[in-house]
Amino acid sequence: MNELLPRTGNYKKLLSYQKSDVIFQITYFFCQNFLAKGDRTVDQMIQAARSGKQNIIEGCAAASTSSKTEIKLVNVAKASLKELLEDYEDYLKTRGCRQWEPESKEYETMRKLGREHNDAGYFMNIVESRPAETIANMAIILINQADYLLYKQLERLSKDFVSNGGFSERMSRLRRENRGF
Repeated sequence: MNELLPRTGNYKKLLSYQKSDVIFQITYFFCQNFLAKGDRTVDQMIQAARSGKQNIIEGCAAASTSSKTEIKLVNVAKASLKELLEDYEDYLKTRGCRQWEPESKEYETMRKLGREHNDAGYFMNIVESRPAETIANMAIILINQADYLLYKQLERLSKDFVSNGGFSERMSRLRRENRGF
């Protein structure tokens, strides 16, 4: 293992990435099928969903040389998904649709599905036959789950940084060790 540039792992194995990919695909489908062409909200929602996913990738790519950049980008992913959450909630409110209440049957069923599955294909099979209100509610629950995963990821990254330092500290330590100090 290279001590200076450690392997940062495969972002596709991160639950936060997998959940964000599901959210992106659902959002793309939702916008293409339930929002008017030319509506600015379409571009904003798709971009927020994409940003959630892409910033996780970019953060992982930067991790070996910049813990600060990794933490910042994971937080940007979290913020982008919060923006998307508000868009879905606004969709329901402005159209007089019901947002599933915690403890309701639909809410609990979807939370369970979200905990058990991170495969976009699984969820796309469901959303393709559901009305907009159901899809928006599904997305809201998945976004909340992704938000929690990203929060836990940020906690872990912060603890790792405090315990192990960052790139500059590794460089200094390795140079000292190489010189025999």
